Amino acid sequence: MEGLLGKKVGMTQIFTEDGTAVPVTVIVAGPCLVVQRKTAGREGYDAVQLGLVEERPPKHVNQPASGHFKAAGVQPLKRLNEFRVESEAAWKAGDEVKCSLFAVDDYVDVVATSKGKGFQGVIRRHGHAGGKATHGSMFHRAPGSIGHSSDPSRVFPGTKMPGQTGGKRTTVKNLRVVKIDEKRNLLFLRGAVPGPKQGYVSIRRAKRG
Repeated sequence: MEGLLGKKVGMTQIFTEDGTAVPVTVIVAGPCLVVQRKTAGREGYDAVQLGLVEERPPKHVNQPASGHFKAAGVQPLKRLNEFRVESEAAWKAGDEVKCSLFAVDDYVDVVATSKGKGFQGVIRRHGHAGGKATHGSMFHRAPGSIGHSSDPSRVFPGTKMPGQTGGKRTTVKNLRVVKIDEKRNLLFLRGAVPGPKQGYVSIRRAKRG
């Protein structure tokens, strides 16, 4: 199994044996239920569709989704995601996946939606320094020149400009698993994870690093 779903709880710190403070993000990882097993012979690739089990299941489920969950023999779930598996993997619909899928000192990649900041200027969006704040300066938080006049007479695509900030799918790679609490399905990952508290996250084994 490549990974599982979870929800971000927040950040705290853990002290090691030598007294070093380690900043960690706490994630409720699972339990998840296998809703569908996809195979190379039928769908063209091997994967499992996981659903996150929550305290409050969805109240309203449309008819196609209801039939999908009924065929798998699982309760209606709000959040679904796919994870690749090997062709010989024995996962089947109804199986449960918990945080014990990972071990301490494993490295994982976390995918989530970053916090939305709204429409922001170049200083906050891209980290521009801005102009001087002294008396007489006519340049403070403006983006400055964005192109040339005669040649090429246009603004290049990708020029850093003001615009919508945050609220995008973001991946943070190579976070180390510092601690696991299997009784409460908690993962403690060193470092920060995108998104707000109670935001959904996808945790998968690190592909590099």
